[in-house]
Amino acid sequence: MTATFTFDVFSSLDGYGSPSLDGDWGGYWGKQGPELLDHRLASFETEQRMVFGGSTFREFLEMIPASKDMSDVLDPWVTQMRKTPATVVSSTLEGPLDWPDATVASGDAVEVVRKLKEESDVPLRSHGSLTLNRALLAAGLVDRIQLTIFPVINARTGTEPIFRGSEDFDLELLEQRTLDGHTQVLVYRPTLHPGTR
Repeated sequence: MTATFTFDVFSSLDGYGSPSLDGDWGGYWGKQGPELLDHRLASFETEQRMVFGGSTFREFLEMIPASKDMSDVLDPWVTQMRKTPATVVSSTLEGPLDWPDATVASGDAVEVVRKLKEESDVPLRSHGSLTLNRALLAAGLVDRIQLTIFPVINARTGTEPIFRGSEDFDLELLEQRTLDGHTQVLVYRPTLHPGTR
């Protein structure tokens, strides 16, 4: 049986993966609330394996180095994510990594994840890693897109358009939830739109 792969991503309403570092939005665009943080923590309490692209993983290492105890300043879900076993798909990173239970897999990302899906006994999940996940979507390896939409339009200062350069997909809504009265969590099953290629 093949492991399920979830592309887990944060977004503004207009599809940006993060605000500009030069702006004044702050993390979560300043819209996090207790329900969001509890929901995120609960989603990391089940056994799973994280899959990161090299660039996103480097950003996480800068924000949350494992060599320092930062549990008192990090949101609990981030601390829990850091404890989750991880595979980093990268041709430039080498181990050992400053992250508990993370290994580097080099080679073609699609083939690495295809093999992980075949061999893993637990679900796979990727948070962020936009370039990696666009390639996995195109290859049909993403089973679920978990899109957390924050109530902002980030047109002037947004960075990293999530689906820029992606193929066209039809989406089947599997789950929906509103957190803190304003943040939407939508889970979709993607299917390549007929005639896209």
